[in-house]
Amino acid sequence: MHVVVTGGAGFIGANLCRALSEDPEIERIVAFDDLSTGYRSNLAEEPRTTRTINKVELVEGSILDVELLSKVIAPADAVVHLAARPSVPRSLENPVASHDVNATGTIYVLEAARRSKQPQLIVASSSSVYGANPALPKSEDMATMPVSPYAASKLATEAYALSYSRSFGMPVLALRFFNVFGPLQTAGHAYAAVVPSFISAAIAGNPLNVHGDGKQTRDFTFVGSVVSVLSDALRRKVSHECAVNLAFGSRVSLLELIDELEHVLDRNLELRHTAPRPGDVRDSQADQTTLRTLFPDVTPVALSVGLRATVDWLNSEKSDNGC
Repeated sequence: MHVVVTGGAGFIGANLCRALSEDPEIERIVAFDDLSTGYRSNLAEEPRTTRTINKVELVEGSILDVELLSKVIAPADAVVHLAARPSVPRSLENPVASHDVNATGTIYVLEAARRSKQPQLIVASSSSVYGANPALPKSEDMATMPVSPYAASKLATEAYALSYSRSFGMPVLALRFFNVFGPLQTAGHAYAAVVPSFISAAIAGNPLNVHGDGKQTRDFTFVGSVVSVLSDALRRKVSHECAVNLAFGSRVSLLELIDELEHVLDRNLELRHTAPRPGDVRDSQADQTTLRTLFPDVTPVALSVGLRATVDWLNSEKSDNGC
């Protein structure tokens, strides 16, 4: 099988490429990435080397480059579309840029797939599409109410993909990711996700910045669990007529997350509460019914285990960088 992973040098994409490289049924993997948020080092066999991991070819380019994108996708048997302009705050600063990459970029991916041999297509949406809808857990049939341009652009991503499935018979699986965390997720920048931000601050001995009261809840999902679902979907060629939540029904507040992190690190952590962030959703929890029906054999990684793996990776990164 020949697989193209857009955003393949990014956090989730590189973890997926690494896993697929160990699958004997996967003959070739192309990581297509403009390296705006991804890194060559994520695909390196060893830290500080340039040789990519087995069976993975990195093609540097943007999904907005129609000609190059079409050339890369044309021979593929499957495409996992993870390339995106992430972050709610970033979308508030530049809504058009988020739309261009997340919505228009998805159309270009779909068109490239339609012009080729119509490979299996897996696209990444987001739990943020539920937005202001207060009902919990979030089931796929409830109304979507985006509260940020990022969320709206991800809703467009899944809507376009599913419309192509219905219009052109393309095999599509649209997955709504919920707060994915784990190794290769960067910290130390203004748009960093909460888990790497907390861990990075804790390792450095700095206070953890908590936006609001810390009682807001999330369905944290370890990247290894996400990769297991994606790999299984590719292996069994899973598609579905509607978007599917990719999370396992946990509901953890930021304060509970910090408490779990204190157990992993075996020490107390200092907190610094700041103002809530515009566009943030108060509570999030997935209804996992459809996911479990489609992927009955996938077992999620426990939060404590995932946090330990992430801490170990961030510590190793600091060691490799001489810190």
